[in-house]
Amino acid sequence: MEVAFDASVYVQRREKLKSTIGSGQLLLIGNQESSINFKDNWYHFRQDSTFLYYAGINKPNIHLLIDIDNDTETLYGDELTIDDIIWTGPLPTNQDLASQVGITHCKPLSDLDKDIKPQALYLPPYRPEHAILLSGLLGIDVTQATQSYSLPFVHAVINQRNIKEEREVKEMSLAVNHSYDMHNAVMKAAKSGMYESDLVGIASAVAHHHQVPFSYPAIMTKRGEVLHNHDHSGFLSDGDIVLYDGGCESRSGYAGDITRTFPIGGQWQPLQKDLYDVVHKSYTDSVSALQPGTFFKDIHLLASKSLVEGLIDVGFMKGDPDDAVANGAHTMFFQCGLGHMIGLDVHDMENLGEHFVGYSDEIIKSKEFGLKSLRLGRKLQSGYTITIEPGIYIIPALIQLRKSEGLYRDFINYDFLEKHASFGGIRIEDNFLITDDGSRLLGADNIAPRTSKEVEDFMNQFS
Repeated sequence: MEVAFDASVYVQRREKLKSTIGSGQLLLIGNQESSINFKDNWYHFRQDSTFLYYAGINKPNIHLLIDIDNDTETLYGDELTIDDIIWTGPLPTNQDLASQVGITHCKPLSDLDKDIKPQALYLPPYRPEHAILLSGLLGIDVTQATQSYSLPFVHAVINQRNIKEEREVKEMSLAVNHSYDMHNAVMKAAKSGMYESDLVGIASAVAHHHQVPFSYPAIMTKRGEVLHNHDHSGFLSDGDIVLYDGGCESRSGYAGDITRTFPIGGQWQPLQKDLYDVVHKSYTDSVSALQPGTFFKDIHLLASKSLVEGLIDVGFMKGDPDDAVANGAHTMFFQCGLGHMIGLDVHDMENLGEHFVGYSDEIIKSKEFGLKSLRLGRKLQSGYTITIEPGIYIIPALIQLRKSEGLYRDFINYDFLEKHASFGGIRIEDNFLITDDGSRLLGADNIAPRTSKEVEDFMNQFS
């Protein structure tokens, strides 16, 4: 149960947080074990990411109370009993763990109720057990506990965690490299006659080899138009294209989030290749635009225009690309956002509020279809880590709805689109660090093939 960094790292992070907030008590809630279907059958434990960032201890049922006014930091948690040790084996004590992250004081959980003040500041509770804990500690009802979190605390954490330290970037590159290993292994093994679940098994074996978990459930599907398709029952045949969106965590908890789309049989069909190349151009256009000081929303709109230009060339769209994007016609094919923050969470700090993390006083999150799914719109800064993931998704139900509403007739060739309504979806995704003069690809040591030719050449080595 090792911590990721030296104690001085966590001490400095907490000192910066205390300096920003200024006074009062700060409660950092650690996660508890979560049962699947009975008490002792647990889901894989995952510590709260903000707790990991400031306290570094990946153990359930512990909390940290930072008292700024009295200059104390106290870890609350119960030590293992002999009944626990029978099942877990001997583990470090809370005091041992606390010393690894520069925390001096340790107390049993029961003392937290005595030490915390009703005015203590806390972050939004995203698990029901968090709200129940807060209700008991602060003497408020559960509904109030979910609503009375501290906005200054939220903004202090976001502003600190958004700018990645170099040590964090190294961990993220490690996570991305593990993720590329999974994608390369899946692409190498994919054959006609397999099921999607067979490919998930191959990805899982690679993650286990690195002794790390997935950073989110795998999306491995020949129905790529279903944006978060976690059903893996599809049978694969030559001519199918598979969209694989999957990533690993590093052992320290930092996430990779990579997507590749590839043809079963190792050969693109003409329309598949045309649309893949449209997506890839949108990807390269977007990466070229990554600069500190640029609003990510503007890069999203640039990517959307690039997609429209390509879709006009292929025959799906018509008219002026700028007008098409201004009227939202691109959302027939690109319904989601170009990217999001990534770090200790695959959608970094989304539990603190997507509208706080991805947006700012300068730019408010849109409620329009398509833009409302853009998780990141704010001005980029050096030190941000983000995803770039343009795609084309042909969704039959959306085609029927928009046609029945009479929308986008000046921009959509509905006859041609309906002819190819069963096409599916394509996405390409990598992870980037924003630098002082542009961006840097994370985990570039063993990048999975990305252009249509690279994908074919790679797969045909193993056919």
